[in-house]
Amino acid sequence: MPTLLHYPLDPFSRSIRLALAECGIEAMLTEEKPWEWRAALLEINPAGSLPVLITDEEGPVAGAYAIAEYLDETLDQDEQRGFRLFPGNRAARAEARRLVDWFHRKMSDEVTAYLVEEKVYRRFAPSGGSPNIEAIRAGHENLRYHLTYISHLAETRPWLAGEALSFADLAAAAHLSSLDYLGEVPWEDYDAAKSWYALLKSRPSFRPLLSDRVAGFIPSGTYADLDF
Repeated sequence: MPTLLHYPLDPFSRSIRLALAECGIEAMLTEEKPWEWRAALLEINPAGSLPVLITDEEGPVAGAYAIAEYLDETLDQDEQRGFRLFPGNRAARAEARRLVDWFHRKMSDEVTAYLVEEKVYRRFAPSGGSPNIEAIRAGHENLRYHLTYISHLAETRPWLAGEALSFADLAAAAHLSSLDYLGEVPWEDYDAAKSWYALLKSRPSFRPLLSDRVAGFIPSGTYADLDF
């Protein structure tokens, strides 16, 4: 059985947990605290980032992008049970990859890094200190921009990248679920994004994420509520 090094509120880790579940792959979860920069993690992934999938036969695969491509390329159709992380023709797959980059790079840099890292990582990091209020304010403002874009995509397509559920949906949902745990998502102002997220939230792959708990942080009232 493969092992996934992850942190519960890390959106990159969450996207791979969703991907593994959608592909029907069981993995052992080992929690890694990203702010500790453990030597053992750096030996496996010199970037020190999560997630890392340690496979039984081919060793470690580091990073959400690499793991997603690895899963999509190495699993045959029967093992995937009909699910593809990057489905459709070349244009459809390119669009899914574009949106994965949007959420895992742009939204991460502009929103999740500000809110999750400032509120959670900084609290536990050795350097400590109070959250950067300006960074949190910027994260709140940028989140509305991204929710507007997600709403636009959800209103014009069956799924974010097109006709089929893809890794783009899982990446976006991973970031929003981390933020929703902290009560940071103004769902009431974005009905289309909320309806799209509710569909994903009700999938079996999402159940383990909804049971996550992080010491020192109580999840928001809407976090595990499927009828939020």
